[in-house]
Amino acid sequence: MELIQQYWQLVLDFLQPYPSLQALLIIVAFLVLAVIVDRAISGFVKHLVARTQTKLDDQLVAILHRPVFVSVTLVGLILASYRLELGEMLQDTTVAIIKTLLALIWLTFALRLSSMILKAMRRQDDRFEFVQQTTEPLLRNAFAVVLFVFAVYMILVAWDINVTGWVASAGILGLALSFAAQDTLANLFAGIAILADRPYKIGDYIILDSGERGKVTHIGLRSTRLLTRDDVEVSIPNSVMGNAKIVNEAGGPEHQYRIRASVGVAYGSDIDKVMEALLVVAHNHVKVLTKPEPRVRFRNFGDSSLDFDLLCWIARPAERGLVAHELNCAIYKEFAASDISIPFPQRDLYIKEMST
Repeated sequence: MELIQQYWQLVLDFLQPYPSLQALLIIVAFLVLAVIVDRAISGFVKHLVARTQTKLDDQLVAILHRPVFVSVTLVGLILASYRLELGEMLQDTTVAIIKTLLALIWLTFALRLSSMILKAMRRQDDRFEFVQQTTEPLLRNAFAVVLFVFAVYMILVAWDINVTGWVASAGILGLALSFAAQDTLANLFAGIAILADRPYKIGDYIILDSGERGKVTHIGLRSTRLLTRDDVEVSIPNSVMGNAKIVNEAGGPEHQYRIRASVGVAYGSDIDKVMEALLVVAHNHVKVLTKPEPRVRFRNFGDSSLDFDLLCWIARPAERGLVAHELNCAIYKEFAASDISIPFPQRDLYIKEMST
C-alpha cells in the first residue's frame, strides 16, 4: 500500500508543471471508470431482477446505460476543469453548464422510467385499479410536471440563482390564477377524483339524480359526456358529476341488468298458474338470460288485484326499455291465452233519491 502511495506521489510530482496533461489523464481515467461503473450497476440490476416475469427490468437496464456512463464522465470533466485554472468566472460557468447537462440527462431518464412504470401498472389493472387507460395520460403528465419543476430548480441552483423570489412570485401567480379560474379548477379536481375513484367508466349506463340517463362516452378533465337513448350527447361538468347521486346500471360484480315486470291479477286466480305463465314468458324471450334464472315474486294484496313481479336479467342495460316492452306484450298475450284476468279499479255509484 505504501508503495502505491509513493508511486502515485511521484506521478503527481511529475505532472505538476503540466495542468493540461493532468486534466487529460483525469478525463481518460473517468472514461474508464464510467465503463466499469456502468457494467457494475447494469450487472447488479440484472441480478436483482433476474427472477421477474415482466419486461420492465430489461427496459430499465436498457435506459440506465447512458445516464450512468455520461454522469461519471461529466464528473471527470468537472474535476479536470479545476486542473486547468480557468479563472473564477469561467470555472463557475463551466461547472454550471456541466451540472445543467446532468440535470437534463437525469430528467430524461426519470420521464422514460415513469412512463414505463405507468404502462406496466396499466397492464396489471387488477392490482393497480387507479391506473387505467383514461388515467394513465393524466398521471404521466403529472409526473412530467413534477420532474420538470424539480429539474428547473436544480438548474437554478447550479447557476447559483436565488430561487426564493421565484418561488414567492410563483405562489402569488398561482393564487391569482386560482381565484380567476375557480370553476375550471373545480371541474379539474372533480375530474381527477372521478378518474381515481371510478364510480363509472366508459361504456357504463348511468342515471343521474336530475333524471338524465345515458351511456358514458367520454370522461375528461373538464366534463363527462353521456349519449342518451335519443342519440343526443349531454355534456355535464365534472363538478356537477362529483356532487351528484349516480345510479350505475352496469356497476356491481356483474354487468347484467335486472328487469322487473309488475302485473296484477284478479282475486280468485290460481296463483300457481299465474307464476307458471310468467316464467313461460321469461323463458321464451331470447334476450332474457338463463343465469341468473328468472323468478316470480308474489308481492302484495292490492285493493283490487294480487300483485306479482317477474324478475329477469338481460346482458345489456341499453336494451332495458325494449325488453320491458316485449315482456309486457308477451305477458298480456299469455294471460289471455291462459284465461287469467287482469283487473282494473271499479267504482259503483249509488244515487239516493231525495224526497221533495
